[in-house]
Amino acid sequence: MSAYDFKKSHILISTNIEAEFERLKELLKPNRVVGFIEDEFKMEHAKAVVAESYISESETKYLILGANNFNTTSQNSLLKALEEPPRNIEFIIISSTKSNLLPTVRSRMPIYNGENLHTIQEINISLAKINYAEVFDFLKTNARAKKSEAQELIEALYHRATVVEKLILTTSQLENFDMAYRLLELNSRPQSVLAMIIMSFVGEKNVS
Repeated sequence: MSAYDFKKSHILISTNIEAEFERLKELLKPNRVVGFIEDEFKMEHAKAVVAESYISESETKYLILGANNFNTTSQNSLLKALEEPPRNIEFIIISSTKSNLLPTVRSRMPIYNGENLHTIQEINISLAKINYAEVFDFLKTNARAKKSEAQELIEALYHRATVVEKLILTTSQLENFDMAYRLLELNSRPQSVLAMIIMSFVGEKNVS
């Protein structure tokens, strides 16, 4: 597997969570694999993971956590176990996007890209040259965006900025992207969150 060491704790970014889980179960045989695969990973699931991690094992046991959304509280409750895993325990987190995970979680394990089933939607505006009229049009067009749609738009904006336009984001802009997912998770108005992101590019002199 060259650089991808699937036998050690890691984060796998993939929209095909169930398939990745089944693939890893096969790869990790004959070791014991315990899966926690949810649509939204909540505090109750985190508690179950921590409890399972402290059940002693004589051989390596793999705990695989997979979800489309990981809430902040559940991630924070996992930090100690991720940083100092019990003996013979390896953690694998499968998330549909890197942005779902807190920086404190992402910093604890290597991140690899798996299979992705969706394409990032295109946003045909230049973030390096965006003006207030374009901001207004963008927010008007997406005035009725739901939480999931806002998440996709934020991912698309990040992709547009960093991959398409190759902008070097400011510390403030990076923090806004991290904050945006947490605000949506807390049920903030999608329009307000989108406005925070898009407005951060007006007047900025990002370097490409």
